Amino acid sequence: MYIKFLKSKLHRIKVTDSQIEYPGSIGIDSELMEAADIAPYETVMIADVDNGSRLETYAVPAPAGSGDCVILGAAAHLVNKGDTIIIFSFQYLTKGEARGHKPKIVTFTEGNKIKEIA
Repeated sequence: MYIKFLKSKLHRIKVTDSQIEYPGSIGIDSELMEAADIAPYETVMIADVDNGSRLETYAVPAPAGSGDCVILGAAAHLVNKGDTIIIFSFQYLTKGEARGHKPKIVTFTEGNKIKEIA
């Protein structure tokens, strides 16, 4: 049996832009995606710390080193530029695989620069 576990999260990252006229997703600096082990087009969940909105979408890579975190498409009705969000990724593990599992937690300084990876 497989159980869904937290794989990683980008904790309290700032939204740098929102663009409603887009097919939908979230653009994330590719270096930040790599730090959190999030693959291009992987499903992610977003929680908006400022307004409580939660949604599911997929991650698309933004330019490396840009610090970009751009809400794209319909999600821009729920999450605004300047909001602080948490981006979660998940994985399925067996009970055996889950023993000792520890998710990657990436935290940030100003400008969405990595502060720590725990």
